[in-house]
Amino acid sequence: MTKWNSLSASLMKRLKLHYQMSNSIPALAQARSFTTSEGHRPAIIHKRSLDILHDPWFNKGTAFTMTERDRLDLRGLLPPNVMSSEQQIERFMVDLKRLEVQARDGPSDPNALAKWRILNRLHDRNETMYYKVLIAHIEEYAPIVYTPTVGLVCQNYSGLFRRPRGMYFSAEDRGEMMSMVYNWPADQVDMIVVTDGSRILGLGDLGVHGIGIAIGKLDLYVAAAGINPQRVLPVMIDVGTNNEKLLKDPLYLGLQQNRLDGDEYLAIIDEFMEAVFTRWPHVIVQFEDFQSKWAFKLLQRYRNTYRMFNDDVQGTAGVAIAGLLGAVRAQGRPMIDFPKQKIVVAGAGSAGIGVLNAARKTMARMLGNNESAFEAARSQFWVVDAQGLITEERENIDQDASPFARKVKEINRQGLREGASLVEVVQQVKPDVLLGLSAVGGLFTKEVLEALKGSTATRPAIFAMSNPTTNAECTPEQAFSILGENVIFASGSPFKDVDFGNGHIGHCNQGNNMYLFPGIGLGTLLSGAPIVSDGMLQAAAECLAAYMTEDEVHEGIIYPSISSIRDITKEIAAAVIMEAIEEDLVEGYRGVDARELRKFSKEQILEFVKNNMWSPEYPTLVYNQD
Repeated sequence: MTKWNSLSASLMKRLKLHYQMSNSIPALAQARSFTTSEGHRPAIIHKRSLDILHDPWFNKGTAFTMTERDRLDLRGLLPPNVMSSEQQIERFMVDLKRLEVQARDGPSDPNALAKWRILNRLHDRNETMYYKVLIAHIEEYAPIVYTPTVGLVCQNYSGLFRRPRGMYFSAEDRGEMMSMVYNWPADQVDMIVVTDGSRILGLGDLGVHGIGIAIGKLDLYVAAAGINPQRVLPVMIDVGTNNEKLLKDPLYLGLQQNRLDGDEYLAIIDEFMEAVFTRWPHVIVQFEDFQSKWAFKLLQRYRNTYRMFNDDVQGTAGVAIAGLLGAVRAQGRPMIDFPKQKIVVAGAGSAGIGVLNAARKTMARMLGNNESAFEAARSQFWVVDAQGLITEERENIDQDASPFARKVKEINRQGLREGASLVEVVQQVKPDVLLGLSAVGGLFTKEVLEALKGSTATRPAIFAMSNPTTNAECTPEQAFSILGENVIFASGSPFKDVDFGNGHIGHCNQGNNMYLFPGIGLGTLLSGAPIVSDGMLQAAAECLAAYMTEDEVHEGIIYPSISSIRDITKEIAAAVIMEAIEEDLVEGYRGVDARELRKFSKEQILEFVKNNMWSPEYPTLVYNQD
């Protein structure tokens, strides 16, 4: 009991400290003189004239000053009026609003995809301005460059492809990857997002089209975490596809062969990892949208050797944990009551199992972090997949799901059985939380939601976390109309709040991975940690959970506004660094070595993070003929 109390006190002390940091960051007294802020260093270039205007990394368009135009042989190649970046954005936004409808390829092309086309063209022309627009309008455009619109982009990528972005490693490149990585022009790469296209969002095998999700994720690393866009690399590993439509499509851009599997598949991923870490030893690799059969295996294979993590497994889990802790707070209970929550989970894929493992570890840590604590935590979950409730009687049970299979004696007492339907499980368990990670749109039917009325919680919580929007297990309107105003609702994709018409609002919390993965990546980068530990991931989730005020959670708001994403990322990155220091994993970054980083106060760590976040400002360009 003493150990349980001390652990809980440790957690609460950490969260209280976070509140103090987020609400009051005093000016640094005798602060260290940090390295020049990201994005304000002069850029050495080896090109002039039209070559600069055709390079999105350095092109400023009409914002080139007359001095720069003379220095870089641009005079006469641009209209004479020099415009500020603010004027450029204003002109672009006017054009965007006017062109949204015109950019559509017929009535079947939704407005969101039209916006993506226009933004993508800007990205192709002027990268700095693209990120300036994205950051300034992050609430509006995050759903365009990321979920849900990125799903449409991936489904139609062959038709949308105009110019290459990122790198493609295929089964045809076996034995060549070590030399191929040197084809990428950047000498320094900080962040790679890699996919094999086998499970894009909830849309299935999209083959080489999956590069769209890697590009979208890295756009958010730049916008939210301030990773320098010249040091990010989206990667597609094309090992074929089992999508019959793509195999027969004459316009498909990828390998038209069935997916490799087994040792052949592993050999290709091994070769890729060895190649990128040979050229860029300090890079961080985020695995994205790998099918469940490989997601866990690859995570376990590489996580103790390379700086890598899997966002579907670990990022989704962290965001869910933050939301689950927020739901406890919204019920008017302390977060240390989390181990008492009864949670029904719909979905046993990589995301579902990742959340289950993380939630179990969080509960167990609060209960004493020993074997009996892990067993007690296990008993708080009921997992339902396509075949129904998972129990020990399940034949050929997936090894990753087996720790959560209910014991026969337990389900008999509860009036349940192997394969019981979701409705039956919700009726009998009366859960505090109904968590959906099934990728099955509409799974939370009227009958399921009606059954949740019997919940023993004062404020039951529904997490319809599957992406994109069409795969959400239910909509907020459905949840609030059946369960009333008191329910807590969260989803993976964005929905509008529900107006009850009586002055009250039903808040639709978007439990999006973008709250966590930018901060995890940035914190790992700046700490110099050689691995991404469970403790660093847990610190990120706890930081996000504590970001909301008590008034906000009592109103049913358990995730912050996307508009605050850069501040959220800064806080999470600082929490990750502090945990890396606690675990003795820090190795330092640039001019700040590990010894100095360990001496930093919490305020200095926040300042260190802030000063290493790139901002989209046009750099001074210095021409060097060599």
